[in-house]
Amino acid sequence: MPEFHSHNIQPHPYPSDHTVPQFLLDEATHPLRASRLPGSRWLIDDATGRAYGLDEIRERVERIARAVKARWGVGPGDTVCLCSENHIDYPIVIWAMHRLGCTVSPANPSYTAGELEYQLKESRSKLLFTSASSLPVALAAMIQAQQFGPNEVIVFSPPAPAPTKSEGCFPAILPRDGNLPTIYDLVQQGWRLCKNYAEPHGPNIGNNVAFLGFSSGTTGLPKAVAITHRSVISVMMELAAHTRNNDITLPEKHRWIRPGDVGLAVLPFYHIYGLIGILHALLFNGCGVVVMPQFNPQTFLETIAKHRITHLPVVPPIVVFLVNHPSIKNYDLSSLHYVVSSAAPLSKELAHRLRALIPSAHVGQGYGLTEATTLISVFELSKDPVDGSVGTLAPDTVARIIKPDGQMADYGESGELWIKGPQVALGYANNKKATEQTFVTGGWLRTGDEAYMTKEGNLYIVDRLKELIKVSGFQVAPAELEGHLLNHPSVRDAAIIGILHERKGEVPLAFVVLKSAVAKRAASGAEAQVIKQELRKWVSDNKVRYKRLEGGIEFVDVIPKNASGKILRRILKERAKARDMGKDAKVQARL
Repeated sequence: MPEFHSHNIQPHPYPSDHTVPQFLLDEATHPLRASRLPGSRWLIDDATGRAYGLDEIRERVERIARAVKARWGVGPGDTVCLCSENHIDYPIVIWAMHRLGCTVSPANPSYTAGELEYQLKESRSKLLFTSASSLPVALAAMIQAQQFGPNEVIVFSPPAPAPTKSEGCFPAILPRDGNLPTIYDLVQQGWRLCKNYAEPHGPNIGNNVAFLGFSSGTTGLPKAVAITHRSVISVMMELAAHTRNNDITLPEKHRWIRPGDVGLAVLPFYHIYGLIGILHALLFNGCGVVVMPQFNPQTFLETIAKHRITHLPVVPPIVVFLVNHPSIKNYDLSSLHYVVSSAAPLSKELAHRLRALIPSAHVGQGYGLTEATTLISVFELSKDPVDGSVGTLAPDTVARIIKPDGQMADYGESGELWIKGPQVALGYANNKKATEQTFVTGGWLRTGDEAYMTKEGNLYIVDRLKELIKVSGFQVAPAELEGHLLNHPSVRDAAIIGILHERKGEVPLAFVVLKSAVAKRAASGAEAQVIKQELRKWVSDNKVRYKRLEGGIEFVDVIPKNASGKILRRILKERAKARDMGKDAKVQARL
């Protein structure tokens, strides 16, 4: 039975002697690098319009690297954590840390102090860059982690105004943010310093870890995925080759990125999709990037029109927002050329409605994992869209589909998707057991997703074999929430499943067995609601927003399990489905 190979043009060899900034910022003559208009803007702050071109990016990266080296002495082997909403200086800090040889660990700014503490410890971070809005949680997590002090916390501040010619790249007077060091402080200090560090060089530096991206797993707490510089570079190159981005013979309507195009980074940089699939891939392939801190419905639509956005990477909840917005016709979306939805399945109906809404745009899906540096497949502009498919395999990506009996599937047969390619991560840091279970012999990555392939090369994701719940594209591990509920004094046992949600894809539903004394109280309907509210608050006070029990709480006498103690989620899903059908029947009876 076959292995499935990409039908697309193979790119040039993937360099192992470059770090990400050396390849992205310094390698001007690479054959796959897209041409840009003279003086083009690379990064644009949506709120202020402040923009950085390549020269200013390089200078800003250099000065921050020098200042960080002088103040804290971090270098090869050290990890730095970034916990912030999107910011125009977010990538600047990343590339400055890479210049020093550090690994970067992006963290969700919505985390609780406990969740951020876990990531700081697991990544062994020595510095923490954070936003002003995340600062209280960051300081609390820093204290709990006991790995460094407040002097090792640096704050992102609002972008500075554009410099005048007499100021060079940066104004001489820079605002401060309280008593903690800020990005502005580092830039100002770096302005006065000579180069004080040795940037990594050598034939194998591309195999060093660039990012520790945290990915939830079915066993509970997030795992640190070790992603190399070479893997990030391979994604930039694979997308360039997949889209034939430098092929001037392509009709303009089939070209992925054209000179002057600009993409919108509204999806978070702490997520692998926003970090690599948007930020790095678009910049390398010639697209400017407008940076929005986070999704705001009205600002989002205004930004598309204001900046004449051409490239819009989204997740299904944003698609739902677009097609259902009552005043969408009041906003000019005609500039859109390319809209790709990833992180969760996009239904055929939504894809049709989005194309009808934005006839100027190519609309399709992509598919990837943190463990695959975000890229496994993506749709092709030169082909008619295939609804339901997540596109064709990226160049140099090989797939197997393994049936339950261990045999490789043929075309049209479903099974677990395994992939191999230069974008596959090294494994999970500090977790040999999980690495051996997912990253198997021969360089194969087990995705945990059920899929099938057609003879035309179109990949379809059928279902997740893993038990992860995807809420608005974010992964929620049932075991993490179950463990948290079991720490509540009223709970004897608990199980979490995902149920469908119109806007968010899925949301967590909890089945809870109460301790006997509490169960007697719950016999009263009013008291049961009080207990449910306590449990909801127990989760919402300690977990990020997308982990909240929006699917509800059901009290049960027992959690169904097999002989080895594994929760039989299939039975719980059937019960949830029957519950929802019962609700629908009651509604119909009242009509």
